[in-house]
Amino acid sequence: MNSDEIKIKVKENSEKLMKLGSALAKNQFTYKIEEKKSKEYWQNRITDLEKYNESSIAYYNQVHNMMNLINKEKGEIFLLQISKFHQLGDQLKKIMQQIEETPSIANSKDKQQSRWSKKVKEKLVEVSNSCFEQEKAMNLNFREFYDKEIKKILE
Repeated sequence: MNSDEIKIKVKENSEKLMKLGSALAKNQFTYKIEEKKSKEYWQNRITDLEKYNESSIAYYNQVHNMMNLINKEKGEIFLLQISKFHQLGDQLKKIMQQIEETPSIANSKDKQQSRWSKKVKEKLVEVSNSCFEQEKAMNLNFREFYDKEIKKILE
């Protein structure tokens, strides 16, 4: 591909990325853990996480496509980050499903909490934080790539 073709492809990818980014922003998912004891709350959280993961994976796949056009090595590294993010999201969903089955796990004020409940809750916090940090790192990597590589092409 010559530089004009790359420029056209990057512009096309940028437009797709903006649309996906807008959809992602509307999702308003937060990794903050709340101590809710209702089964319904956890069902809604799981649904929200699924929607968010679906739109965020679509967004990050589009980022990968753009990066791959310009620098295959960095694109492949980003693809590995997407994979890790996807795995963390799946882990988080499974933990939330455990809590959905036994919502009392989320209650830290319960003095009778079993060791299992505490471990599940600790794992929830750990994986939730890992998801947040992974996504933050991915966004930072893309921002740096955009500033160094894509801006030059679009000028």
